[in-house]
Amino acid sequence: MRLKTLLLAVALAVAPAPGFAKIAPVYTGTFSNVAVSGYDPVAYFTQKKPVKGSPRFSTSWQGAEWHFANAAYLAAFKANPTKYAPQYGGYCAWAVSQGYTASGDPMVWKVVNDRLYLNYNADIGAKWSKNIPGFIAAGDTNWPKLTAK
Repeated sequence: MRLKTLLLAVALAVAPAPGFAKIAPVYTGTFSNVAVSGYDPVAYFTQKKPVKGSPRFSTSWQGAEWHFANAAYLAAFKANPTKYAPQYGGYCAWAVSQGYTASGDPMVWKVVNDRLYLNYNADIGAKWSKNIPGFIAAGDTNWPKLTAK
């Protein structure tokens, strides 16, 4: 019993505190290194809908792997990744506006002022849509603080 207590104390002492863990610059999920769940970020702008990308057309950027539907979309992304990558690294735009991060769902998206935003789910996306300019302003303020942790 004393050994279990000692092991638990050691584990808690060396574990990072949740509020101080640095987030990855791009959301990829727990068991993946693929951004936007494998969806092509360029397609949101060109086809106006989510389109699944292919590992055949991929690149690495900001520590994540990005998939594209074709070579032309891959080339466009490589030429200007910040134009096509989702804002806040693909984390939920509403959550970032509230000062924390949550996963972004590639099926719940909106392009605003030529920028791609993802949200956690349809309910959160609807909430975000009620004050997009205000939530973007708050998100733009909060994002540097969240990535600095």
